[in-house]
Amino acid sequence: MMPALAGIALGLGLLLVWLSAWEVPRRERPPSARALRAADRLAQAGLPGIDPRAVPAAGAAAGLVAGGVVAATTGALAVGLCAALGAAWAPHAYVSARARSRRGRLRGVWPDAVDLVRSGVRAGLSLPEALAELGERGPEELRPAFVEFGEDYRASGRFDASVEALQRRLADPVADRMLSAVRLARDVGGTDVGRVLDALSSHLRDEGRTRAELEARQSWTVNAARLAVAAPWVLLAMLASRPSNVEAFDSPGGVIVLAGGAAACVGAYRLMRYLGRLPVDERTHA
Repeated sequence: MMPALAGIALGLGLLLVWLSAWEVPRRERPPSARALRAADRLAQAGLPGIDPRAVPAAGAAAGLVAGGVVAATTGALAVGLCAALGAAWAPHAYVSARARSRRGRLRGVWPDAVDLVRSGVRAGLSLPEALAELGERGPEELRPAFVEFGEDYRASGRFDASVEALQRRLADPVADRMLSAVRLARDVGGTDVGRVLDALSSHLRDEGRTRAELEARQSWTVNAARLAVAAPWVLLAMLASRPSNVEAFDSPGGVIVLAGGAAACVGAYRLMRYLGRLPVDERTHA
């Protein structure tokens, strides 16, 4: 018996040694469209170092904590569930709001950045040098990304790879348009890059003025909709401070009322956002 077990152990050991000498190639799956959108949103929010999976994980943790605290405080599971759903959505809402705000700020500085690149090209700088100059003289919001571009280009000397890395860091449709024009002009040796950048700068300024006017007119409607959505839940929090009200909301009829109210609020808010949305440029992924 013992010699047989020793033989089996020796055979397994030799098999493991043989298998360890071979490296199994890994198949890297391309990221899905949803993963790309999540990564772009984090980059647009100025949080490029965060894993996209951390946002739903943070939402789940916030939902569990908020739901548990509210349910333990009020004694109503239905009210705790409402708090959990709201807290679970909070990280996503924060990232989206931060991304919208930063996109709005960048929209106002891109024309100046394009003008600086055009001036650098006309002054005799090469396209990589003109782009790297934005890390020193460009708008404050854009400097870190272009500083990294200059470091990448000086380290590797590969313009296309450095531009692709820059596009991933910026995750901005305007940057995609400008950098695509720059790459094309460099690849084909075009002499009209200054004219192209001039036209792009004028177009961005006109587009920015129009969008700013529309957003100013739309802001009061959006703020009113947000207030209308938040008001019932503030009222619910006030009512939940009384035990008699908590018992009513924790009944089957109260659960139906809360579920219907949540569905109505979410549906109405999303419908308002859909009807009042402004055109958004699609990214050209590197």
